[in-house]
Amino acid sequence: MKKIFCFLFAISIFIISSGFALAQQPTILTGSVTMVPKSFYGTWRVTSERIEQNSHIFKEKSLDMWNLSRTGDVITLYNMFNGAKAQINVEDSDQRHVIFTKNGKYGKKRLTDKADIYIDGDSFSGYDYIKIETYVDGKIVKTESAKYKIQGEKIGGSVIVD
Repeated sequence: MKKIFCFLFAISIFIISSGFALAQQPTILTGSVTMVPKSFYGTWRVTSERIEQNSHIFKEKSLDMWNLSRTGDVITLYNMFNGAKAQINVEDSDQRHVIFTKNGKYGKKRLTDKADIYIDGDSFSGYDYIKIETYVDGKIVKTESAKYKIQGEKIGGSVIVD
């Protein structure tokens, strides 16, 4: 039991440290990609600090390097610190505000990661909401969640390929 707990704890830390480690190909909303401001794309130094949690598995603070790029109608987030890469789903966007999600499945766990950010020139701030659901026989038996305050500082230009 202790080995299983340690394994799950290690997996959870990996998920949280990458922010988007469980890559799965979500459906991209038609038209939503064109609404995302060009300032969203590029390389960002991202810090996060946990402000709420219902489980001890979530890291208190982290530092990541995100590269956000677009090819056609697909937006990809690549975390240069750990090599995690995932397509994201844009839920809402205007010239300063972007809400995007990433969903992934790993064994009996499902990760939902939702970022809500406000872009101001070469920086952004906002929140990241993470939920991990554990399934047994197709039913949710445990839900763990956390809310992070995130801040980004742009360190590189945009990458958009139409």
